[in-house]
Amino acid sequence: MTDTETAPALLEVEDLVSGYGEAIVVDRLSLRLDAGQSMAVLGRNGVGKTTLLNSIIGVTQRRAGRILLAGRDVTLLAPERRAQAGIGWVPQERNIFRSLTVEENLTAVAQPGPWTLERAYALFPRIKQRRSNLGGQLSGGEQQMLAIARALMLNPTLMLLDEPTEGLAPIIIDEVMGTLARLVRDEGLSMLVVEQHARRLLAITHQAIILERGRIVWSGASAALAAKPAVLARYLGVGQR
Repeated sequence: MTDTETAPALLEVEDLVSGYGEAIVVDRLSLRLDAGQSMAVLGRNGVGKTTLLNSIIGVTQRRAGRILLAGRDVTLLAPERRAQAGIGWVPQERNIFRSLTVEENLTAVAQPGPWTLERAYALFPRIKQRRSNLGGQLSGGEQQMLAIARALMLNPTLMLLDEPTEGLAPIIIDEVMGTLARLVRDEGLSMLVVEQHARRLLAITHQAIILERGRIVWSGASAALAAKPAVLARYLGVGQR
């Protein structure tokens, strides 16, 4: 690589048009995320946030555009191949294996790398205590911890999280947000996070985008957006925290 060339971003989304069936939800959207960086994906309900994440993991109908991971075009790869390429996914529904134990949930998806069962348990001591319990026996907060730990066991380079604090008690929200902050700060893990607690998310991410009708209407540093209450009120509503 010459001095005039730049390294490819970890994630590049180029002019993406996607949706479900005949409906277009994401419309000509482009973004770039460098390695070790985190991005808040914000906006009101129904503006395309989840569809954007679903498109990156490959479960929507793509009409146009490309998705590159560390310079590799993954646009046509099946979701499981994208996971093998380094994309970890924590969906809003969590999708843990309810009939398997905590430990079986983690070991069933494990891929070689720095994230091991021991490290997952060290990150979430609560689920270590419940390691012999079935996934369906866990509380909502414990299920979310398990979903995050399971995604880490894939040893991804990029994590996508959709509403990771939805429905959780305030004390568990603090714990989950603290964990995400540590993963970015101490582990250098790259993330795209969709979250309704906008101000909390802006405090732990590097970059932010706001979506409106499937397009990016604001993009910049998270700290800069946190300092723009008028923008937050306009696009997210005064109830955002």
